[in-house]
Amino acid sequence: MPWTDANLPGTLDGAGLAAVRGGRAVFAGLGFALAPGGALLLTGPNGSGKSTLLRLIAGFGHPVAGQIAWNGGAIADDMEAHRARLHYVGHQDGLKPALTVGETVRFWRALAGRDRADEAAALAAVGLAALAELPCRFLSAGQRRRVALARLALWPAPLWLLDEPTVGLDAAALALLEALCRRHRAEGGSIVAASHQAFGLDDTATLSLGDFAPAPVAAGW
Repeated sequence: MPWTDANLPGTLDGAGLAAVRGGRAVFAGLGFALAPGGALLLTGPNGSGKSTLLRLIAGFGHPVAGQIAWNGGAIADDMEAHRARLHYVGHQDGLKPALTVGETVRFWRALAGRDRADEAAALAAVGLAALAELPCRFLSAGQRRRVALARLALWPAPLWLLDEPTVGLDAAALALLEALCRRHRAEGGSIVAASHQAFGLDDTATLSLGDFAPAPVAAGW
């Protein structure tokens, strides 16, 4: 198992969650439960709050109501420990054009404060080992997405939060992502993903955020 005693797989729960974005209520009364080894697929129309929920689970902001918990303890009580247990891959790749692929992965490792990580193995896991010395400005959209996903293999984290991870991936890259996800779950890790494309997350629970849209407020005088 890849886990350390301080960072083991656990349960992730949300109860009574409500969120506001740009002054507008996005969802309310939302709840979910995810056990070790589980996967939760977020669905719903654009604007229903899939990315917002992922960011709240990652600790990038706080819900206006409700609580998100890890092993029964509110993540807000120790945000540093919570962020250390997760990988968050947003829908923006966030690559610096002047850095090479290898430099980018090393930068992420250093930013996370990891003294030891196998950058070469992480790039091999997403099929980019041969491009380690290539500046990111020369990458295709699919290759850029692979670089972003390389952090999943860079060091072990029991919780993966993935926002549209399949965008731009060809069949070969999709197969690599599926293999990473299957291995992660087999080892007890869990995944929350927002995606318009199914990508081999077998035995997956689905959370439709459209079901938690706030009731419209009636016009009044």
